[in-house]
Amino acid sequence: LMVWLRRCTHYLFIVVVAVNSTLLTINAGDYIFYTDWAWTSFTVFSISQTLMLAVGATYYLTFTDVPGTATYYGLIMTVYTWVAKGAWFALGYPYDFIVTPIWLPSAMLLDLAYWATKKNKHSLILFGGVLVGMSLPLFNMVNLITVADPLETAFKYPRPTLPPYMTPIEPQVGKFYNSPVAPGAGAGAVLSVTFTALGCKLNTWTYRWMAA
Repeated sequence: LMVWLRRCTHYLFIVVVAVNSTLLTINAGDYIFYTDWAWTSFTVFSISQTLMLAVGATYYLTFTDVPGTATYYGLIMTVYTWVAKGAWFALGYPYDFIVTPIWLPSAMLLDLAYWATKKNKHSLILFGGVLVGMSLPLFNMVNLITVADPLETAFKYPRPTLPPYMTPIEPQVGKFYNSPVAPGAGAGAVLSVTFTALGCKLNTWTYRWMAA
């Protein structure tokens, strides 16, 4: 019975955590719409993405105890988000304007930290957390470099049915000046350690619940 219960709980939690992580980060690439506050939005969204990736991936990784599952978790989030972002394409936006956050490289670093330290959870929290927090904003800056210009897109694909705050109206002056990667990575490097620790703790709580 306990084996059955643990397996069912394992799959249930993975589905719940992965789906909720994706739902909470589904608009994380939409900082491109907030043209006036793009840098601020990028920094805030970087931290929120780091939170959901680090907590969920660490929980999944320590639950299975198999390096590679964090990457699998990141893949789940990515695929879910691709599907959801299809809504923007359905509205008529071009592919090069749809931003899907990049989680996979950071998840791979989390797996690497766990594997390289021979499944040491404290090293996972410290090294993995810092690596995720510092890398995620860096990889997501690729989105801002490659995405179509918001102002040009707004004129080319007008969507009067969208609420005003979702419509880009001003050009990004100094697009690569004072990059938000620094504050995003700086905050992420500190906070992600806590996020990763929370993922490990969730695993402990789950086991205690199942053993009750």
